Amino acid sequence: MEFVKMQGLGNDYVYIDCFQQTVEDPSRLAVRMSDRHFGVGSDGLILVCPSETADVKMRMFNADGSEAQMCGNGIRCLAKYFYETYRPHTADHEFSVPGQQTFPAMLHVETGRGILTVGLELDEEDNVSRVCVNMGQPILKASEIPAAIDAEEVVGLPLRVCGQEWSMTCVSMGNPHAVFFCEDLDAIDLPVLGPLIEHHELFPQRVNVHFVKSENPTEFTMRTWERGSGITLACGTGACACAVAGVLTGRCQRIVRAHLPGGALDINWCETDNCVYMTGPAVEVFRGIWPE
Repeated sequence: MEFVKMQGLGNDYVYIDCFQQTVEDPSRLAVRMSDRHFGVGSDGLILVCPSETADVKMRMFNADGSEAQMCGNGIRCLAKYFYETYRPHTADHEFSVPGQQTFPAMLHVETGRGILTVGLELDEEDNVSRVCVNMGQPILKASEIPAAIDAEEVVGLPLRVCGQEWSMTCVSMGNPHAVFFCEDLDAIDLPVLGPLIEHHELFPQRVNVHFVKSENPTEFTMRTWERGSGITLACGTGACACAVAGVLTGRCQRIVRAHLPGGALDINWCETDNCVYMTGPAVEVFRGIWPE
């Protein structure tokens, strides 16, 4: 089976083109291929699938085999792969971020979050260098995140973990996120706190966990424990959720740069349409043949 390894800010995934191949058990395959010692090594598996309602469909599986609704870094890489492989005529439309950049090409991608619009920045050889994704409107209602909390929204809610109280803000970008602002990221014991919060009883579908330091109103730095994958170098949906949380708690402006261990993403929670726009790189690492 042919595959492509791709990464967005070090958040790496194995991609399989299901326009040309069939995957019978993607959950099992995700576990085997994601293994960094006995497999290809990745944060998960993404299937590039035909769609009846969009240009292409994305199915994303975490390293533990669980299927997720969305992946911000993953969708950027999928858009790059699909455009450069098939050069669809449907991409011949401009994509604009309100009040900001205009991208010369556009795709529509079917995801577990719905159909998302993607803008493509092209180089001189008509290959994709950067991708902007309209991630849609953030979901703030506790019951829809979902979080088992008797409140309309979860903003600055105290949560006690490991004998320490943290202020938590919850946001869904199609998948659930718990955001904690702090002053010293290096002091966070993420391998301990991450799984405890991911599997906390408040989150019936588990949760992605982010610790964030606000550097100034237009920049923040974050560390991530991803649901089903553990510590990752970047999380696109997480960066969007942290930007929204920063606005809700008065720490950030709506246009902000998120610094992650793997690099930076530009986030814009636009007042015009209430949508979150995420812009960042997409890189092909290598191609190979899986022997099964």
